[in-house]
Amino acid sequence: MLNLVIGLVIFFGLHSVHIFAPEWRARSMAKNGAVRWRMRFGLISLLAIASIVMGFMQARLAPVWLWNPPMWTHQIASLLVLVSFYFAAAALIPGTKLKSMVGHPFLLAIKLWAFAHLISNGTLADLVLFGGFLVWSIVSFAVARRRDRAAGVEKPEYIGVHMDLAAFVVCIVCWFAMVFFLHKMLIGVSPLI
Repeated sequence: MLNLVIGLVIFFGLHSVHIFAPEWRARSMAKNGAVRWRMRFGLISLLAIASIVMGFMQARLAPVWLWNPPMWTHQIASLLVLVSFYFAAAALIPGTKLKSMVGHPFLLAIKLWAFAHLISNGTLADLVLFGGFLVWSIVSFAVARRRDRAAGVEKPEYIGVHMDLAAFVVCIVCWFAMVFFLHKMLIGVSPLI
């Protein structure tokens, strides 16, 4: 569990710099160069993710159950994850309607993904991991929206329905791959159970 907590603290700290210390980030990027900054950021992120995965897998060996979620929460979680995949695809594909309306759909995707996993899993490790991501994404979204409004940042332009359709196709393909193949292979648990 300690590795999980350490990894989460590093990951969230690192991914909160642009929100809570944007001036320091800009100075560091200017001083060291954007490429070097991104390389360090990526390396530390990978180490944090490795610590999170290792800690979560260790905690699953001796789970501490806080509640026993009913089976129907798995179906709700699958639907919420489908919607979160659409939000993530809409964030990555330029010119979608969702991105033009919300501004930060990837943070909404993380919120839905974390909430879906919280309602369908009941161990302490699940609460720490998914609860941590849920709290972080809620705070990050609120701060990012407030900062954008204060700075007068305009939301991205909507290009057209073809971009929404592209996001939908990416969403469906990724969701099917995750539900029917990758989740069992990577996590060891099928979401279809």
